[in-house]
Amino acid sequence: MNILGHGGHSSAWRIHEVEPTAIWDINYYQNIARICERGAIDAIFLADGPALQGDVGEQPAGRLEPTVLITAMAAATERIGMIATCSTTYNDPFNIARRFASIDHLSGGRTAWNAVTTANDAAAANFGLEGAPVHADRYGRAQEFLEVVIKLWDSWEEDAVIGDAENGVFADRSRVHAINHVGERFSVKGPLNVGRSPQGRPVIVQAGSSEDGKQLAARFADAVFTTQTSLQDGQEFYNEIRSRAAGQGRDPDTIRLMPGLSTVIGGTEAEALERQRELDELRGWDRPLKMLAAQIGIPVEALELDKRLPEHLLVDVNQFERGSHGFFEAQVNLALKERLTVRQLIGRVRSGHRLAVGAPEQIADTLEHWFRERAADGFNIMPDYFPSGAEDFVDQVVPELRRRGVFRTEYTGTTLREHLGLPLPRGQYATAGSEAAAA
Repeated sequence: MNILGHGGHSSAWRIHEVEPTAIWDINYYQNIARICERGAIDAIFLADGPALQGDVGEQPAGRLEPTVLITAMAAATERIGMIATCSTTYNDPFNIARRFASIDHLSGGRTAWNAVTTANDAAAANFGLEGAPVHADRYGRAQEFLEVVIKLWDSWEEDAVIGDAENGVFADRSRVHAINHVGERFSVKGPLNVGRSPQGRPVIVQAGSSEDGKQLAARFADAVFTTQTSLQDGQEFYNEIRSRAAGQGRDPDTIRLMPGLSTVIGGTEAEALERQRELDELRGWDRPLKMLAAQIGIPVEALELDKRLPEHLLVDVNQFERGSHGFFEAQVNLALKERLTVRQLIGRVRSGHRLAVGAPEQIADTLEHWFRERAADGFNIMPDYFPSGAEDFVDQVVPELRRRGVFRTEYTGTTLREHLGLPLPRGQYATAGSEAAAA
């Protein structure tokens, strides 16, 4: 469940379910987390970007720092996972490794890091840069960044802590390792000053669909949030990532593919369409046009609502240096394949993700279809507004999925890895002897 401020629709804050300032209130987030835990949802997901985005004069803008927020949300829940976004471009590996290892201990093994490279120029300006680093540089840094973080998480072996108070032995020194990493971008001695995580390592999530992003996912990610808007594109991406993971020597069954799905749920399809109409009327067309233009890299004045995308202005995705390749491809591919007008495209996609509007059974239909047709292992759900969008999903869609046998009836584990059906990772410094002893 992706908590995007007041909700996935830009007019969510005007519906008056909660106060406009609720996005600064921990009770708001804890309430949503408890709703989702009631439905045995895998995890809460928090996006982030280190800059004030949008026109704060027209709508709420900004976010609480996600690792601080998930710590408070974890304290108010018992089983649901907590996924926080942090940038590899504007952080250092040791701090990220320590922060997520700490939260994993405090939450009992329910934490994940969504590693992003941050493409926008507004963030760069907050860190002394004139513009965001180009795509290749961001991903080159991310590759080494993740290498270092994983080495640090593995620097304490599983059985390093002995805790023998009687004999005064806290840990086996030989099983706590300096990583001595010296690379192109980072030099980190280690070890981490936090013991091994309750789930071996915090879960790693990745959300890029470019060539570099797919390579990063195949090598490091436990779960991939993605943007495909058609079943065929979803299946092709699913198969490609699994194939790439196998090419990295990984078992492809240990990586989870989770496309985003924006939802508008009503008791009937007509009620859902009316709910969507009310939101769209409050929003107007200027904001979605500007977002679409930014995500596909063409001037907003070149877009006409009742005409198709101006193909002559579209660049090749690999020349799209400063934006998200995933959002670019998801929208352009859908528009070109189905010959959609700009208005129709905006009606099918929200914030770059597929949009589903309908009764609970219809939402369950599209989830089950993508799952059974191997276009997804799960989904990043983005309700139109909170808390009712989350309540409708948990209380109406989840029971329907359970009746169809495609979703759990209750949690069977305590860690996020267990929720996702992922094995404990093998530590880089573990020996055959220590693994046997641990087993």
